[in-house]
Amino acid sequence: MSGPLTGFTVTPATLGALASTEPSADGTRLVRDIRRSKRLVLLRGVLDAAPGGRAGEAADHWALLEEAERHDPEAVRDVLHYPATGVWAEETLRRLHAPYGPPADLGHLGALAVAAALRSKIAFKATLRPVHGRLVLPTLGVLRPARPGPLALTEGCWDPDDPAALVLHSLPGGRTALDDLDPYRAPGPAHPGPVRPARRLTPKGHKRWDTQWSGALTLLDRYDTARAEEIGLLLRSVVPLGGGTRSSGATLPAAAGSVLARTQAPPALAATLVHEVQHGKLTALADVLTLHTADRTPRHWAPWRADPRPLEGLLHGAYAHLALAGYWQRAALYGARGAWAQHARIRAQVAAVLPVLHGHPQLTPAGREFTAAMGVAERAMDDLPPPGDQHAAARRAVDRERRAWCALHPELAPFAEG
Repeated sequence: MSGPLTGFTVTPATLGALASTEPSADGTRLVRDIRRSKRLVLLRGVLDAAPGGRAGEAADHWALLEEAERHDPEAVRDVLHYPATGVWAEETLRRLHAPYGPPADLGHLGALAVAAALRSKIAFKATLRPVHGRLVLPTLGVLRPARPGPLALTEGCWDPDDPAALVLHSLPGGRTALDDLDPYRAPGPAHPGPVRPARRLTPKGHKRWDTQWSGALTLLDRYDTARAEEIGLLLRSVVPLGGGTRSSGATLPAAAGSVLARTQAPPALAATLVHEVQHGKLTALADVLTLHTADRTPRHWAPWRADPRPLEGLLHGAYAHLALAGYWQRAALYGARGAWAQHARIRAQVAAVLPVLHGHPQLTPAGREFTAAMGVAERAMDDLPPPGDQHAAARRAVDRERRAWCALHPELAPFAEG
């Protein structure tokens, strides 16, 4: 998509609540509404761009979606707004408008329609073509037909107990799926990135994730109930990261409501979830509100990374780390081991870059208001400081790191000072 979505009003109170990273009913509602609006615009774009004979096929799939929605709107909404559907929609729209390259996967619209029909429990008939012997049914799982060729489907085609079915794994304690099945859970080989999803996990792998997820939710509920509730409302799927990925977590703008994460101990996983959900919130806000007009040239120092960052990356990093600083402060107040040190280090990192952000000449008025509110939230942490001189020591350490980085990047030193 190009350009912000229209029709949304962000009040000063909601903008301030979002900038603080603290969960709020209005902020969560706005993020979810933006995501849904963007998804519908994308799906409409796919339908409108479908070429020639495929347009009629796409229209038939859309008609099935509409029929299913009349019976169970919530089920159909979950299928259409499932995170992987966004990756498919953006990739399909890109391919439909590209003069060269692989053809668009319009057949996946049929898979969405069949999944919606199955979940709404309506009678239907549809014929779809499995890809590489598999037919993905988003939010349900994968069918592996015994024979190649087109597959005739009816309301009785999905049986989770059938050996031909691979069922999407549900994590305990909520509606979040552990998605190691959907081919659109992350961009494909045509769009390589620093992270890649794991292949289908074994039952032992699913059990390990269940244990770590339950432990992380327990910690979140104990230390920061509001953030635990926010994660439950904004996170629909977790995609396991493949081996060799150095990052502990990542988000994809196209996959709103999803986090990629590697297996990690519950305390680390809880922190990863807090961190990554913030990226999703800021991405949604940027779809309706322009916060800056800077380009993507990497020139800024970010204490949490070695490489220079563009302004967008610095803003995202500061925002996610501001939430982490708040989370670790609450965890420390509950006596979590090592939490004060985590809080002091991360808060010092955020405090070091907030003046750079707020003073950037390419911020819009909304961007200045947003970063000012971030600063207010950071300074409010003084009300509950760590014991001793941990905060001052952390600031000194971060300042040393800044000087070392400037020595390595002397041409960028002016961008490291607020």
